[in-house]
This record gives sequence, structure tokens and C-alpha cells, in this order.
Amino acid sequence: MRDGGRIAAAAEVLDNIAGRHRPAAEALKDWGVSHRFAGSGDRAAIGNLVFDALRRKASLSWIMNKDTGHALALAAYACLWGNDLDHIEVTLASDRHSTGPLKDAEKTAIRRGLSDEALADAPAHVRGDYPEWLDAAFTDAFGDERIEEGAALAARASVDLRVNTLKTDRTKAQKALSRFSAQATQWSPMGLRIAAGEGPQRAPNIQADAAYQRGRVEVQDEASQIAAILALDPAHRQIGDLCAGGGGKTLALAALAANKGQIYAYDADANRLAPIHARLQRAGVRNTQVLPSTPEALEGIAGKLDLAFVDAPCTGTGVWRRRPDAKWRLSEKALEDRLSEQVAVLDMAAATVKPGGTLVYATCSILPAENNAQVKAFLGRHPDFTLTDIRELVPSRLGADVGAGLLEAAITSAEGLTLTPRRTATDGFFVGAMQRKPA
Repeated sequence: MRDGGRIAAAAEVLDNIAGRHRPAAEALKDWGVSHRFAGSGDRAAIGNLVFDALRRKASLSWIMNKDTGHALALAAYACLWGNDLDHIEVTLASDRHSTGPLKDAEKTAIRRGLSDEALADAPAHVRGDYPEWLDAAFTDAFGDERIEEGAALAARASVDLRVNTLKTDRTKAQKALSRFSAQATQWSPMGLRIAAGEGPQRAPNIQADAAYQRGRVEVQDEASQIAAILALDPAHRQIGDLCAGGGGKTLALAALAANKGQIYAYDADANRLAPIHARLQRAGVRNTQVLPSTPEALEGIAGKLDLAFVDAPCTGTGVWRRRPDAKWRLSEKALEDRLSEQVAVLDMAAATVKPGGTLVYATCSILPAENNAQVKAFLGRHPDFTLTDIRELVPSRLGADVGAGLLEAAITSAEGLTLTPRRTATDGFFVGAMQRKPA
């Protein structure tokens, strides 16, 4: 396929996503099944164009004065992929699969979009590419920097890997992944990063690489790695990952504990937990017990854990770079539901912590209502817990120099640490810690 046909395909997929309110990955998969003539490079380019258009949907719609799939695909191809008007006109004219010549209004809009003044008069939520109804929450979180923080959440994300120290070290893993130009991460001592591609470039298929298949690396954002590092004290022996999902943090905790002690992996959703079994085996983890997805399963660990780790269900605002379609499906009702779920899971986890034990609360959200506010509310409901000042914890777990740098870069308070793409070059993430008073 040529670029004209790719633009037309991306427009079709974008209209399908908007019209049927479906996830982008699902719509792209269905398009690929029904257009088998498209090669892997074509599918990658179309997918990149779709995701880039969704990341910047508000600003691109503003530039084009409409939010149709065709308008968004054209604007992304021009403004985000760096193609000027002459190139676009030739591209469309030379491909019979394109949507046809540009209209005069489209030419005017693209010229404006390629200028430095394209968004000069746009409101904050447009310039920051986040839903308008979240402007108050973004102001609460970031103040006058909300536009810049939103724009960073609308960029492409790198591919971050956690080196599995049960099987190798970072130097060896980096050498094994040299063809991907993997670089050591700034904050996590067990992280590697592969830079995000540009334009139609395909993302590296790490899952097909021998290092991944042999359990030497796992795909995990650096922020998530940091949360696991901050959570685990060397003295912890009874550990619960109580919203384990697919097991990413369970594996990180197991490696940090060097396969010692006992980790209990639990998730109320058995389907989400299902992949953990194969991942544990591939990673060589031997100290983890996967609990059944029933409330009764937690009765056996009530009051026994040195560490209860809660990566709570949340809006996912911190991972919009990776799931930009979710940004525009998020609603006030969904936020309310997540807040209720967070209260429930925190109260559930509290019952598993022994006197003197630690409860770590994390989300992949940047909204204060899901983060600091939940920590404060939990302490109000549970007077037998006290706050652990995360600012004192960071240097002891990451080292003085790295810890000081992270505290300077991140948004910090006694309740927790908030990481963002703009500040720490990670996903948006929050982590806070509380301790149950000794008996």
C-alpha cells in the first residue's frame, strides 16, 4: 500500500472506533482480518496513524474544524508525521486507493496546522489534548502546567523492559538486545528502554526475541518498576500482590526478593490473572502462590502480610500514551466507579496486613482524587494505620543520588509520589505507603 491508501484506511478505522465506541486495538484487528492484502508494514503504519490521531484528537480536531476520521488521519499525517502540503497533494493524487484530492478548506486547515500559531487561541484542554470535563482535575494536579503535562501524555511512549535478575543482569540483557538500541533507564536499576519510533516505523516485537522468551526480560514501564522497588523492604517475607492482574509486579517483587519468602498473587478477576501462571514459569519464579479469585482466598492471609501491595483499578489516565482511545471513552461515571472500587480494595487489603506491616497503594493515574485523596481517606477510615512519608522512603530504596533526583523531578507529598511523562519520562503513576501500628 502507498500512503494515500494508508490514510484512507486509518480514516475508516477511526470512524469505526468513534461510531461504535470500541477499543482501537479491536478495530484495527478487524480491519486487518478483512483486508488481508495489507502487509505487516502497512498494518503497522495504519495503526501508528490511528493511535497518533487519537493521542492528539482534541488539537487535530481544532486545527481541521471537524473530528471525522478523514480529518484526523490527514491532520496526523501532516502535523505529527511532518509532511507538508505539497507532499500530501502528490501522495493523494498518485494513489487510487486514497480519499481523493484535498478540498480548499482542508488545505487551509493543514497550512494553519503546520504553522507555529496553530493552537494559539485554543483552550487549555485542546492544547493539552485531554477531555474538557477533566480540566478542573488537571488544574488540581498540575496548575498552570496542565497543558504541558497533558501534551506529554499525548506523545508516543517508549518500550520499557524490566531485566529479570533471577536469570541475568542488566549489562548482559542490554547486550542481548543491542539490535534494538536498548538503553539503561534513569531511575530503575533493572530497567532498559527502547525509544519510541516515528511516523510509520514498527514497534519492536520484543515478545518474539529470545531474551523475552527465555524469561530474561519482561515488558514493564519504568514507573511500575519503581513502585515495586519502593514497596519491598529486604525484611519483608510474607508479601501479597492483591490486584495482581497479569502478574507484572508479582514478577518484579519475586526478583527483588531473590525468590525468597512467600508471595501471594491475588486478583478478583480470574481472567485477568490467567496469564500469570505461564509468566511465573518462564521467569523462573519459585516463591509465589497464586490464590483463587474468591474473597475466601484472602481469609488464609488475614493479618499475616509484611507487605500488601495494591495496584488499584483506576482510570488509567497515566497510560494514555499507550491507550489513547481510552482517554476519549473515559466518563465522570467511570471515574466515580473507580473511586468506589479503590475504597473497597484498600479496605480489603488492610485486613491482610499484620501489626507493623506495610500497605502500598499504587495507581496508573495522575488524578489527585484517585491518589492522595484516597490515601487520606483510607487513614481516616483506619486509625490503626499511619502514613509513611514517601519522601523519606525513596532515597533508602533507590540510593541517595538517584532518589534525590527522582524526588526533584516528581510531584511529591507526604501521601505519595506522582510520576509523569513530562517530569520523569515514565508513565503517569502514583505510589504511597502506610504502616499498620504495632500491636
